[in-house]
Amino acid sequence: MYLKTLIDIPTDPHPEAFKILLPLGLILLTAKLFALLFHKIKVPQVIGFLCAGLVVGLIYLIPGQTILTDYTVTNGIGFFSKIAVILILFSAGVETDLKKIKEVGKASIFIALGGVFVPMLLTFVAAHIINMCTGNALALPGVDPIFTELYYGVVLTATSVSITVATLKELGKLDGKIGSALVSSAIIDDVIGIIVLSLVISLSSSDNADYSGSDIPSLIMNALPHEAQSPGLNLALIIIFMLFFFGLTIGLGIFIRKFFNWMGEKYPHHIRNTIFSLAFCFLWAYVAEYFNIADITGAYLMGLILSSTKEHNYIDHRAETTNNYLFAPVFFGNIALGMYQSNFNFTDPAFLTFFGFGCLWIVLGLVGKVLGCSGVALCFKFKGKDALKIGVGMMARAEVLIVCAQKGVDAGLISNDIVPFCLILILLSSFLTPILLKALYKEPKQECTLA
Repeated sequence: MYLKTLIDIPTDPHPEAFKILLPLGLILLTAKLFALLFHKIKVPQVIGFLCAGLVVGLIYLIPGQTILTDYTVTNGIGFFSKIAVILILFSAGVETDLKKIKEVGKASIFIALGGVFVPMLLTFVAAHIINMCTGNALALPGVDPIFTELYYGVVLTATSVSITVATLKELGKLDGKIGSALVSSAIIDDVIGIIVLSLVISLSSSDNADYSGSDIPSLIMNALPHEAQSPGLNLALIIIFMLFFFGLTIGLGIFIRKFFNWMGEKYPHHIRNTIFSLAFCFLWAYVAEYFNIADITGAYLMGLILSSTKEHNYIDHRAETTNNYLFAPVFFGNIALGMYQSNFNFTDPAFLTFFGFGCLWIVLGLVGKVLGCSGVALCFKFKGKDALKIGVGMMARAEVLIVCAQKGVDAGLISNDIVPFCLILILLSSFLTPILLKALYKEPKQECTLA
C-alpha cells in the first residue's frame, strides 16, 4: 500500500531469553513515570503507557542497536501483549453489572444500539466511498474490502465511560436518570460491540477459500470433498458454531457460577479464587478460537459469567492489579512501538488518502456516538439537552478501542497505520467529554431585577 516504513526491526542472530528483560524493564519504568505525570493532569493512564512506548521506541533510531530486535519485540514484548489483551477484556466482563442490564428499560438498550451502529454505519459508508473513488486505497491484500470497511467502523463501537462517571460524580449527577441511563447503556454497548467484533472477524474468514485453520468450521470444510466446499457453506457453519458456543457458554456458566459462589463462601477473599478465575479465563479464550470466535470474546464472556458471583469484586481487583502491574503497560507500550513501523510518507498519494481517512475517522468516532445515542434518547422522550448529555457521555474512548483496533490489525483486516489515530481519538474524547458535560450541566445565570 505504501512505499516504506519508518524503521525495520533488526534481526537478532543469537536470541537469548535474558535479552527480553532490558526492553521490558525500560517500558515498565517509563510507563509508570508517564502514568504518574498524566494522573496529575487527569488524563487516563493508558495515554502514559502509549507515550512510554513512543519514548522507548526512539531506540529504533540508534544505528546498530540490539535492544529492540525481532526476538525481544515479537517473542518477548509481544507475548506479554497477548496476555494483556485477554486480561483487559476479562476485567471488562467482570466489571459488567448483569443485574443492571436486567433492570434497565428499553431506553438504555436502544441507546446502546444507536451508539454501536450509527458510528459503525457512518464509518463504513465513508470508507466505502473512499475505496470507490480511489480504487480501493484502503484495501489490504487478501481481504475483501467490505470487511476492512466494516471493521474500521467496528473499532468505533467501543465506549469507555470511566471519565464520564468521574465527571458526573463530581457534579453530583451520577445517580440521576441521565447517569443511570449512561452507565447502563455503556455496559450494553460493550457487550454488543464485542459480539459484533467477533462476528466481522469470523465472517471475513468465511470468504477465504483456504480452510486450513484449526477451528471447527475449517476442519469440517477441509474434511469435505473439494466439490462440496463453498464460501456459503463455510459461512453457515461459522454462524452455527458461533451460536453453539454462546449456548455452551450460558450452559457451563451456570455450573461455573455455582462453583465460584461455593468457593467464595468457603474461602472468601482467597487468592485461589483469583487463580481459578484466571485459569477459566485463559481456557475459555482458548476454546473460543476453535469456534472461529476471537479469544478476547471468550475472555469477556468468562468475565460476564463471574460478574454475578459473590467474589466478583475481589476477582476483578486482583485480575486488574495483575494486569496493570505488568501486562497492560507492556501491551500499550508495544502498540506505540508499532507506530514506528507506520508508513508516514507524505509524498505518497496512498498515504495522504489514508491520512485524510484517519482524520475523518476521528470525527465520525466523536460525532457518531453523539448522534446515535442522543437521537435514540430523543425518541425515548429525553429532553433535547438531556439527550445531548447522554450522547456526549458515551463519546469517551479508552483501552478497549486500542484492543479492538489491534485485534483487527492482527487479523489482517485493517492497517496498523490506524493506531496513531486511535491515540488522538482517545486524547480528544478524554479532554472533550468532561468539558462538554460540565458546560451542559451548567445552570444559566439568573438575572437580578429591581422591584
